[in-house]
Amino acid sequence: MSRPTLSPFRLLAGALLGAGLLSAQAAELKLRILQTTDVHMNLLNYDYYQDRPTDEYGLAKAVTLIKAARAEAKNSLLFDNGDLLQGNPLGDVVARVKPLKDGEVHPAYKVLNLLEVDAANIGNHEFNYGLPFLRQAISGAKFPYVSANVVEAASGKPAFEPYVLLERRLRDESGAERRLKIGVIGFVPPQIMLWDRQNLEGKVRALDIVETAQRLIPELRAKGADLVVVIAHSGIEKTEQPRFAENVAAQLAQVPGIDALLLGHAHAEFPGPAFAAFPGVDSARGLIHGVPSVMPGRWGDHLGVIDLSLDDSGGRWQVVASQASIRPIFQRSTRKALVEADPAVGIAIAAEHQATLDYVRSQVAITEAPIHSFFAQVGDDPSVQVVAQAQLDYAKRAVRGTAYEKLPLLSAAAPFKSGGRQGTGHYTDIPAGPVAIKHVADLYVYPNTVKVVKVNGAELREWLEMSAGQFRRIDPAGPAAQELLDPAFRSYNFDMIEGVSYQIDVSQPARYTAEGQRTPAQGQRIVNLRYRGKPVDPGAEFLVVTNNYRASGGGNFPALGGERIVVDAPDENREALAQYLAGAKRFNPSADGNWQILPVKGVKLRFLSGAGGIKHLARTPSVKLVEERGDGSALYELAD
Repeated sequence: MSRPTLSPFRLLAGALLGAGLLSAQAAELKLRILQTTDVHMNLLNYDYYQDRPTDEYGLAKAVTLIKAARAEAKNSLLFDNGDLLQGNPLGDVVARVKPLKDGEVHPAYKVLNLLEVDAANIGNHEFNYGLPFLRQAISGAKFPYVSANVVEAASGKPAFEPYVLLERRLRDESGAERRLKIGVIGFVPPQIMLWDRQNLEGKVRALDIVETAQRLIPELRAKGADLVVVIAHSGIEKTEQPRFAENVAAQLAQVPGIDALLLGHAHAEFPGPAFAAFPGVDSARGLIHGVPSVMPGRWGDHLGVIDLSLDDSGGRWQVVASQASIRPIFQRSTRKALVEADPAVGIAIAAEHQATLDYVRSQVAITEAPIHSFFAQVGDDPSVQVVAQAQLDYAKRAVRGTAYEKLPLLSAAAPFKSGGRQGTGHYTDIPAGPVAIKHVADLYVYPNTVKVVKVNGAELREWLEMSAGQFRRIDPAGPAAQELLDPAFRSYNFDMIEGVSYQIDVSQPARYTAEGQRTPAQGQRIVNLRYRGKPVDPGAEFLVVTNNYRASGGGNFPALGGERIVVDAPDENREALAQYLAGAKRFNPSADGNWQILPVKGVKLRFLSGAGGIKHLARTPSVKLVEERGDGSALYELAD
């Protein structure tokens, strides 16, 4: 049968139609990617420790930004990057005080389900309450969860879905409907095996992030992913990181096949000036080694936004232009709120919020003086000492009748709320009077459990040397005023050890970096280390009560690891503190001054802290005010 002959008119019409289809097919498509991260159960803009609303953080405020950002774009996707389920008393109530019942939806997912989140990643703090609770909680999410580098201990099979392919119908700039497959893969720091060893050992293993990405991203592409979004609960380091490192954004960005990189964990803000000088970073456009990347702070204080322009004229979708940015809910310079909270969040979790208020307001004891942490990094401090004393009280009972009963017992505790990356308002500040559960949680913010380790005198000294790394080296021949604190050092790694006395010589270089790596320094910052008035014998044995994080190797302290644990207690440090205070009923918080920073002749030792510390100066003669900054912070110096 002969084919019908087409008229020149129909040939022309067909050619024009084909050209039109080709033009439509090649039209630009714009996609907006939105990200929240490290919410830490701050679903509402409410400070449970101070028992009052706040403008500085809260997912309810970020929801307002999310809705505005969605309204500006034809196509958008929303992702959460973990550390969602733990972080404040609301999280503790749902996990421990009034645990979720079968079939109940976790309040975090009541909120995220309302937001119609597209997918989420598992953060390291999701494991704090154990695997059964984690699985129970995320079962209430109406969106997929991903975690590619956590596998079952025995089989090596993925413990969670490693990645998902989201099929979405999007509109290009001509208005035509286009179908895209978006591959989404998630990663968590391998250090979960240290930080939550008691919950995870023998059950799961954590693989290296970069190696897992190199293996699985080609697999995602082979399964048809037009676009690959990596949600990595990991931060950005300036230098090359080793295998199994915690913050590997820079290396991850160099893995081929990644179109967008969503970061978290470090509670930092990218794009931002703090990263402008990092290798491979374009801070203006929000690129890391050419990959659009974003890290929107913590606690819902920012929304991450990545705008992508896509083109498929070459036969596959490619990112031809991008811009990453973060949108704040609060202006720090003026201390002004930029958005109102979305009321839907408060309505959705009203019952859980009220249950948390009822819990945190219950009284435990009475303090005869204020307890605060504004100066906890520069001198022996009541807010840390009361924790250390509570741990000692618990451990004395735990070792009674054991082979360890006669060994000297010490206690290590650190300031958890000392500003830093959490902001100028992140300090403990408990007034004299009733001490409630909210104050106990304020003094001990993590759900750690009590552990006792055995070390010798030499290892005890190195433990303190690692802690002393939080101080900059002060040059006696340098400027007349010098900054004392190293902002890169996490305050929760500044362990003070109760039961011994010592001094810190900050004119000496640090023996350890903030990551626990030994420096070339041969001197010692810890001097006059004594137990009961006598120099500590390097070979003498000591018990030190601490928490599961430190005892299992968290912070990379020298000589510390799970094998040093001699008392593996199931109780939380916070519960030990509550029991100690309840037993005291009324107490006068004070520090015994068992450690001091040695003065450096001719140099004023200065440090930044919250302006809230000004009202406590009359009770703190060792500190004096230099200036209030007007942004919630103040500059102080140690008195001569």
